[in-house]
Amino acid sequence: MDSIVLIKQVPDTTEVQLDPKTGNLIREGLKSIINPDDAHALEAALTLKDRFGGKVTALSMGPMQAIDVITEALGMGADAGVLLTDRAFAGADTWATSFTLARAIQQVGSWDLVFCGRQAIDGDTAQIGPQVADWLGIPQAAYVFAIESVNPKHITVKRRLEDGYERLQCRLPALITVIGEMNTPRFPRVDRLLAGCREKAPIRVFNAADIGVKTREVGLEGSLTHVIKTFAPKFKREGKILEGGKESVVRELIQRLKASEGATACRAFASACEL
Repeated sequence: MDSIVLIKQVPDTTEVQLDPKTGNLIREGLKSIINPDDAHALEAALTLKDRFGGKVTALSMGPMQAIDVITEALGMGADAGVLLTDRAFAGADTWATSFTLARAIQQVGSWDLVFCGRQAIDGDTAQIGPQVADWLGIPQAAYVFAIESVNPKHITVKRRLEDGYERLQCRLPALITVIGEMNTPRFPRVDRLLAGCREKAPIRVFNAADIGVKTREVGLEGSLTHVIKTFAPKFKREGKILEGGKESVVRELIQRLKASEGATACRAFASACEL
């Protein structure tokens, strides 16, 4: 059972800062990690490999530093890695990104399943997986939290819904996007990490020419959408200490809750307090 796992290097969102003048992400000194949902996708592929054999290839698109997440994937047990890096890929929206990834997948060789995380924490679009499946013309199952069975022709999965789950059977090859509750990603092994850092590590680097795309089809030029402005929302909080006896403080609090603009829940709470 050969799998390709799409992984993305993302900034650790606990440390993200924006330049107040340009609105751009400040990347200097910022720690980068494997996108959390992608780590669960990698674990799903590795689990199938442990059960049925086969090969797992980790594929990422980004600058050369993204080779770090591929090395980490090798440390977790992936057999090979592919890095898509080219200045022509820069500025891609989900349309151009999914097109580029799909063309790279077609160059990797034979495969049965493509795994990817539900969404990336730096974009939260959840569009890449479904779009890649569409470019490849294969069945897809999104929000998967369990794999029930696999055979050479089909895979049966459970996908999360708002009020339960849905069982789907997809013919192979297929694409699966997974959610965090599916598993717990394993830790990389030191010996595999060291092997992944050597010159002979099984990592291939592709540019636009290698996957047979034109520069006008990828990156910013090939994107259908463009980001006009990025900014951090400003939150303003005001605190006030209510003084006096308990009854007078509670009455004043209730009046303030009722007066709060758009505070339907607060007014309901205030009415309950009066009861």
